[in-house]
Amino acid sequence: MKLINLFLLKHFLKILLLSCSAFISIYVLIDFFEKVGDFLEHQAQFKDYFTYLFNSIPLIFVQILPLAVLMTVVLTLGGLGRTNEVTAMRACGISLWKIVQPFMGLALLLSLLLLLLNEFVSPYNAKALHQLLEIKLKGKTPQNLLHNEVWYRNDGRIFNIISVDPKKKEMQGVTVFFIDDKARLLQRIETPLLRFNGDTWVAEQLTVRTFDPETGDLLSTESKQQQMMETGRRPKDFSLAENRTDELNLRQLWRMTRKLEREGYAATRQRVAMYSRLAAPFTCLVMAFLGVPFALQKGRRSNIALGIGLSLGIGVVYFILQSLLTAFGNSGALPPLLAAWSTNLIFLMGGVWLLLSVKE
Repeated sequence: MKLINLFLLKHFLKILLLSCSAFISIYVLIDFFEKVGDFLEHQAQFKDYFTYLFNSIPLIFVQILPLAVLMTVVLTLGGLGRTNEVTAMRACGISLWKIVQPFMGLALLLSLLLLLLNEFVSPYNAKALHQLLEIKLKGKTPQNLLHNEVWYRNDGRIFNIISVDPKKKEMQGVTVFFIDDKARLLQRIETPLLRFNGDTWVAEQLTVRTFDPETGDLLSTESKQQQMMETGRRPKDFSLAENRTDELNLRQLWRMTRKLEREGYAATRQRVAMYSRLAAPFTCLVMAFLGVPFALQKGRRSNIALGIGLSLGIGVVYFILQSLLTAFGNSGALPPLLAAWSTNLIFLMGGVWLLLSVKE
């Protein structure tokens, strides 16, 4: 049985390597041509191109591996079925589970590998790409993001925002510090919520504290209602900061979510992102399981073109469904845990149903 497992794994790893190489090459080529204008316009140096490739490949690998696993399972079992090798093994008394067991074990190891990459590698690659593409090449003003808090400076003011939701056009936990040329605090404005009405930001409740620049003593405190506030930013300007949650690992997302909830702010999007970060690696295992019945049902009629087309089709359906459920989770229509894991569960149940229909 060990010889058979080695035989199966040899075929599997060879096709997996080819699939990953093909997907990564196509992805890098398309992505690079989309960004090459920025590189040329800002006269990027050779090391900038190297930095782009060095940090892009791990992020791409994390995204394409589940689809590559699905395609590998379909092509491997399809190829063995086309040459009647699967039939021969089953005729010798080897059960279907024994045949696919090496694939499932390797898919589980790849899922754990993705979990480690998401925790220890991908956040640093995402941060390096952000620094290169958005700040160094495009010259955008950096918005320091620490556990989902946004800090930036605008016209003698320093803004600290606990949480930003560009889609809802809301900011939560906004504090504005007014300072003079000598970096002395003049005034501090606090509001729990800012909403964008299309032209400017409006605070339903505002607290203004004025300080003596010489001594730092509090001079006055004033509360106001329905006040407009100029922030120097529009909702779309914060979309970059929102997307930078990919620079946080699972532990940082957990601490950020707990911090927001302890302070009384909504952390639905952060909790969905946290559960999704945990669920995404195990897509490899689900895809491997789903590929088995598709490959075995075709038998000798399977071919490479059919396997590739089938894998891409399943991948597109998975992506659409996952995006839809994530949007429902972010809007609060679904619990965060359900929104993150539902797609995997749906495809897993579909794989079980298809596998039960395969004749032993």
